[in-house]
This record gives sequence, C-alpha cells and structure tokens, in this order.
Amino acid sequence: MAVARTTVPVALPAQRDRNGGTRRRRPGRLVPWLFLAPALTFFALFKFWPSIEGLYLSLFHVRPYLGDQWVGLANFTRAFEDPDLRAAVGHTALDAAVQVAGSMLVGFLLALLLEAPARHVRILRTAIFLPAVTAMVAVAELWGALLFPGQYGAVNSLLGHLGVGPLPFLSSPDSALWTVMLVQIWKHAPYDMVIFIAGLVGIDRQLYEAASIDGANAWQRLRAVTLPALRPITTIVLILGMIRGLRVFTEIYVLTHGGPAGATESVVTYTYRTTVTGNDAGYSAAISTLLLATTILLTVLTLWWRNRREAD
Repeated sequence: MAVARTTVPVALPAQRDRNGGTRRRRPGRLVPWLFLAPALTFFALFKFWPSIEGLYLSLFHVRPYLGDQWVGLANFTRAFEDPDLRAAVGHTALDAAVQVAGSMLVGFLLALLLEAPARHVRILRTAIFLPAVTAMVAVAELWGALLFPGQYGAVNSLLGHLGVGPLPFLSSPDSALWTVMLVQIWKHAPYDMVIFIAGLVGIDRQLYEAASIDGANAWQRLRAVTLPALRPITTIVLILGMIRGLRVFTEIYVLTHGGPAGATESVVTYTYRTTVTGNDAGYSAAISTLLLATTILLTVLTLWWRNRREAD
C-alpha cells in the first residue's frame, strides 16, 4: 500500500525590520549588482572620473611641473569668443545632421529590404553589416586610398573611364567635408539597419493584415503601421547617431587631419590639436566640458520631445 508523502514549505529566515516586525530575506537581491560591478567599476575609472577631472582642469591654466594656475571661468569665456572653435562647431553640427539623417534613412531602407528570415537574406545582411564592425581607422585608411585625388586613385580611375574627373574628393575645401560624411554614412548605416530590423520584427503582423483588409496599399501600411510602431526605435537610433556625430574624430583625423584649410575641423579634432600642439590642457578641458553638456542637453531634449509626442 502506497503512502502519500506531503511536503511542507520551508520559510525563509526572517529579519527584524525598522518597526520591530519581521520581513523575509531576499537572497538574490545583490546578485545583479555583483554582475554589474565589473562594468560599473570600469565606467567609474575610465568614464566618470576622467569627466570630473576634466571639469576640474577646465578651471585652471594647466602648467606641467610648474603648478596649475586658477583662472575660473576664463577658459569658458575664451571658448565662446574663439572664431576657430565656432567654425569647428559649425562643421560638427553640419556633419552630425547630415550623417545621422543619411545613415538613418539608408539603414531604414536596408531594414525594409532585408527583414525576411530566409537564409540567403541572412547571409546578405551579415555581409552588409561588416562595415559596422570594422575599425574606423581601417575604414578611413581604405577610403583614403580609394579616394586618392590624382588620376591614379581607384575611384578617380573609374570615373576617368566614364569620362568624368578626376575629382578632388578630400583635397578641396568645398568637397572634403561632404566626402567624409559619405564615408560615415557607409560605415554607420548597417548599424542603424540592425536596430531597425529588431524593431520591425517586433511589430504585430495582425496590424498589417488588418490594414490590407481595409484596402491599404504598401505605402499606406508603411505610414500608418510601420512608422508609428518604430517611434521608440527611431528615438534610440537618433540619440546614438547624435552622440556619434558630436564626437566625430577618427575618420576626420585619418582622412584629412582637419584640412584642407580647416574645412573639416571638428570640435574633437580641434580639442586634440589644442592639447597636443598648443599644449593648453585647461582650455581643451573646457571645450570638452561644453561638448559633454551639449550632448546631455540634446539627449534630454530628444527624450522630452518623444515623450510629449507619445502623450499627444
């Protein structure tokens, strides 16, 4: 004869709370923080602390081995009056606007074309994504060789066979910045594509079926279903692209070094040149602090605008 067994639940050890009562202990409460501790330590040492130190140095005229001299807000006042910095800010704003809009548009179109789960589409998607995981230095060196301004450059040689060129892609002040923007779009559009694909996969297919039953064509389904559903994803892509555009450095430094005649000078390349060539770390720290504040302000404004749109 079988004897049924019963199990008695075991209560967790109790702790006294502040009012004298008992509360149950949560053994896994600290586990997530233990996993986050290495990353938080890394960011604290290499992100947060350098930012705080940069803010501190921006208030001084840094003199190595001689002692830093307190100047207060003089470095910030100088930054607002610097014509070279104003030109660099204009180049950075134009570069950020064009390359963010271009990479988002190209990435969205690629996402629409490559959303299908078929195997050959996955292979094509992987091939298109390769520029996004390639080091920016390697990409810039490659495009610098392809866009060599003489007739022996690869692109100009091809254009010569078509009866065009050679064109001064990176050697002319009128075209250098636009050429750098095209390289940036080529590099960053696949990254935006992957994020948009993740957003497209999450859209309920029944919405498309309902729109088709109502007689909506492809453009109407895109406008009424796809675009509204992708608003949170679009905000994420916009913020990431905006941060990326404001701190552009590697592609400009490798391709043009800020030239010709300062036509591609960005805020970060100007800050680098001020530190290394001008040996003025305090002024560079003030520029970096202003750039950080601008990035945070634009991010907050973008999130506020998105929340307001969703509330309406």
